[in-house]
Amino acid sequence: MSTHTAGRRIQPRRTTGVPYVLIVPAVVALLLGLGYPLVWQFITAFQDYGLAQQFGKPPEWVGFDNFANLLWDGEFWAVLVRSLVFCIVTAAVTVVIGVLMAVLMNAVGRTVRLILQISMLLAWAMPVAAATTVFIWLFDRRRGVVNYLLDMIPGVDMNRFDWLGHPLTFFLVAMILIVWMSVPFVSFAVYAGLTQISEEVMEAAQIDGANAWQRFRRIIVPMIRPVLSIVLLLQLIWDLRVFAQITLLKDAGSKASDFDLLGTYIYKLGAAANDFGVASAVSIVVLVITIAISWVYVRELIKEDEAQ
Repeated sequence: MSTHTAGRRIQPRRTTGVPYVLIVPAVVALLLGLGYPLVWQFITAFQDYGLAQQFGKPPEWVGFDNFANLLWDGEFWAVLVRSLVFCIVTAAVTVVIGVLMAVLMNAVGRTVRLILQISMLLAWAMPVAAATTVFIWLFDRRRGVVNYLLDMIPGVDMNRFDWLGHPLTFFLVAMILIVWMSVPFVSFAVYAGLTQISEEVMEAAQIDGANAWQRFRRIIVPMIRPVLSIVLLLQLIWDLRVFAQITLLKDAGSKASDFDLLGTYIYKLGAAANDFGVASAVSIVVLVITIAISWVYVRELIKEDEAQ
């Protein structure tokens, strides 16, 4: 290297405003599609907005009364705790099964992998209403296949057992349904991450005496941690806001409040009770929880970016 080259200062790369201009259309579309409903919902959360307001009566500004009413509403707290437990358990089970399926796809041959991928794509592509209807048939207390098969086990009496009539078994069925529909996304995302792991690294670890569990825990998991973080975050958000599956299962079972999650609870407050002010307040609470969950991931991204 010449003295001239060594002494020359590296000029920082010149940045222009072109990238910012290019993202303007996407930002505008996002603000129009999501901004207005969010602003309307935020304003409505501080108003007394009911059936009369839909026919032209001006809404009354009530400040934080809607949120204060929620603090003393035992049903709201029961639904909130139930929804948090449901989304955490369901998301955890989904990610665990999804990772196992991804590892399986990475280990089997081409033909078996193709069969697994097609099967999961079909499960993923099935409409929510169709998938929920199938599960309602499977767990039907009169003609359900699940009761029929379990009843064949000696000492097990599942004749006409109502899976959708008890809160615990109701949410068990809902969890199985949501996990079944969500596992393909996790599996494909994690499998894509697994394909980026160098085979030389895995072979070197195996030569050094690391068994399969040690290779998975010490090599695979750290390398696919960013993928695991994002799929877990998305599953938590999606499972917290689940609505269609719970609504359809409630229509086939019980419509009691013990079977509500946040999505159906907001719908019941707004569409059924015409109390859009309180429904909007609950929606804001869900938004705050979602932002809090997302901030954990964003903070990790910031730390990783600063460390580089």
